[in-house]
Amino acid sequence: MRAIAALCCVSLLVSTSAEAAPRRVISLNPCLDVILVNVADHEQIAALSHYARDKDTSTIADIAATLPITQESAEEVMALEPDLVLTSRHSDLATRNALGRLKIRTELFTEPQNVPESLEGIRRVAALVGQEARGEEVIARIEAALIAATPPVGAKPIPALIFQSNGFTSGRGTLIDEMMTRTGFMNIADRYGIKWWANVPLELVIADPPAVLLAGEFRASVPTWADRVLRHPALRAMEPKMKRAVFPDRLLFCGGPVLIKSAQVLMQARQAVSGEMP
Repeated sequence: MRAIAALCCVSLLVSTSAEAAPRRVISLNPCLDVILVNVADHEQIAALSHYARDKDTSTIADIAATLPITQESAEEVMALEPDLVLTSRHSDLATRNALGRLKIRTELFTEPQNVPESLEGIRRVAALVGQEARGEEVIARIEAALIAATPPVGAKPIPALIFQSNGFTSGRGTLIDEMMTRTGFMNIADRYGIKWWANVPLELVIADPPAVLLAGEFRASVPTWADRVLRHPALRAMEPKMKRAVFPDRLLFCGGPVLIKSAQVLMQARQAVSGEMP
C-alpha cells in the first residue's frame, strides 16, 4: 500500500509539473530562438523571432520555417496569446513595456559572455518551459563538443583574428574569444587596438597579418558593399604568409546549442591550418 501511495504521489507531482509548464512560448531574440527549439516541445512554441528564418544568419532556419514568427511588435505577441515571452535587452523596449503593462509573463535574458553563462542560460530556459532533462542533454552535447575540439597536449596556440564583413571582429573577453582559446587559437584582436566588438581596418591586417584569418563567408548570391573586404585581392596576396579558414558569422554571436557547431568549425580550421590529423 505504501508503495502504491508513493507511486501515486510521484504521478501527481509529474502531472502537476507538466500542467504548470507554459504551453504557448514566444522568443523575441535569435539566440533564445535556438535554445527554445532545442529544449521545448514543438507544440509549446507559439512563435520565434523573425531572425530565425534568415538562412544567412540563423542556424535553425529550416526548423523556423515550420513555426510562426513575429516582427517583435506588441500587437503580434498579444494576438498569439502567449503564457511566456522570452526577451533580451536587445528586444524592442516598447514591446517589452507593453507586455509588462498587459501583465503578460516575460523573462529577460542577458547575452552570455562566456561558456558557463551560456550553459546557465540553457538551464534557465529549459526550467521555464518544464524541460529540465532536455536542457541537461543539450548541455552534455556542448560539453562533449568542447572536449572533442580541445587541441592536442603541448600544441601552441595559433595567433588568429576573426574577420567578418566590413572587417568586423571580436576582442578579448567575449564568448567567441573564449571559444577560440578553448579550440587552440590565440585571439590577437588587441594587436589592432580592438577591445570588444569593432571593425578592424584592412590596412592593419595587411601590415601585421595573423597566422590565421577566420574569415566570414562571402555571399555570392547577395553581395553587399560590406562583403567586398572579404574578397579584397590584398588578402589573397597574403595567403602564403597568412592562412585563411571560414568561420560563418551565424556562429559568431550566440552561445547555447550554437557552441556545438562553433567548436566543430574552429577545430576543423585548426586542423586544416596546422596539418594536424583529424
